[in-house]
Amino acid sequence: MISRETIHATAFELNRLAAIQIPGDARQAVGRMYKRETNKISKYVLGQILENYRIAVDEQRPMCADTGLPRFYVKVGNEAAVEGGMVALEGAIRQATAEATAAIPIRPNRVHPISRHDYNNNVGVHAPTVDYSFEPNVGWLELTAVHKGGLFGGDYRMLFPADGIPGLKRFFLDCISEFFRRGMSCQPLVVGIGIGGTKDTCVRLAKEAGCLRIVGDRNPEPEIAALEEELLQLGNSTGFGVMGLPGDGAIMDVHIEIAYAHTGGMPVAIQHFCFAHRRMSARIEGDGSVHYREDPGWFTPFYRRDSVGFEELEEQEA
Repeated sequence: MISRETIHATAFELNRLAAIQIPGDARQAVGRMYKRETNKISKYVLGQILENYRIAVDEQRPMCADTGLPRFYVKVGNEAAVEGGMVALEGAIRQATAEATAAIPIRPNRVHPISRHDYNNNVGVHAPTVDYSFEPNVGWLELTAVHKGGLFGGDYRMLFPADGIPGLKRFFLDCISEFFRRGMSCQPLVVGIGIGGTKDTCVRLAKEAGCLRIVGDRNPEPEIAALEEELLQLGNSTGFGVMGLPGDGAIMDVHIEIAYAHTGGMPVAIQHFCFAHRRMSARIEGDGSVHYREDPGWFTPFYRRDSVGFEELEEQEA
C-alpha cells in the first residue's frame, strides 16, 4: 500500500528539484550549443544560462524567477494500491504544491482568469493540472513534476492530408518566426509537436513530447524519427539564436508524437519547453520506497499502443 504521506513528501520534493535542478540532458544540450555558437552576444547569453544553472544548484534557489505553472504527470500501475485512492493521491499533490510554493519558494502564478483572484499557492480550479496514464502488470506509481511557462510558444493548426509534410514545415517555421524573433518562448528550447487525434489530444501530445522526453530521444517510428531530425536542422538553419538574438541555432531538439486522426484532417499542435527545463520524476514502489530520476519514462510501448488489446505487448515485454 502506497501511503498518502509518501505521495505528499515525494510531490513536494519533485516540486523542489524541478524548480532548482535542471536535468542533465538539457544542461548538456545548452553546453553543446554554447560551444558551437559563433555570434558573440548569443554565445554570452548561453554562457550566462549555464552559469545560472550552476548557481541555482549551489545556492538551492529556483533557476528562474518565473517558475512557470506547476503540473504533474502520474503513471499508475494497474496493480498499485494507493491509500485513499486517486482522490487522496490528487489531494496530496495539491497540498504539496501549496506548501512548496511557500517553502522553496515558487512564484504563485495561478490566478482566476476573470477576477484574477489569487490564493498565492498555485492551487485553484484545475490547478495544478494532473494528467494520468496507466501501465499493466506493475504495482508502482510514477510522478513527474513539470514547471512549464504558460504564456508563449504554443500554437495549433488544422491541416489537411494534402498539406502533408510541406504544410507541417510551414507551420513549424511560422511558429518559430512568431515567437523566436521576439524571444517570447525563452530560447534555447525543445519543440514538442503533436500530430493527429482530436484538437485536445493533439495539443496534449505536443506538450508531453516537449516536456517528457529527454534531449536526443527519437520516436520509435523511423519515418517520424527522421522528421524530428529534419525539423531540428531546419529550425536551426533559420538564423534565430537565443532570446530573439541572431545566432547559429535556438532549438535543443524536436520531439514528435502522433495519434490516429480523422480521415479528413491532419491536426498539428506545437509547444515550446524553454531552457528553464524544469522537470523531475520519481517512482514510488509498492513498499513505499522512492527512486528519483530525470527521465520521466512516460512514453512506454503500452502508452503508444496501436492494437485493440495489449496482450501482445505484454508478451513482448515478458
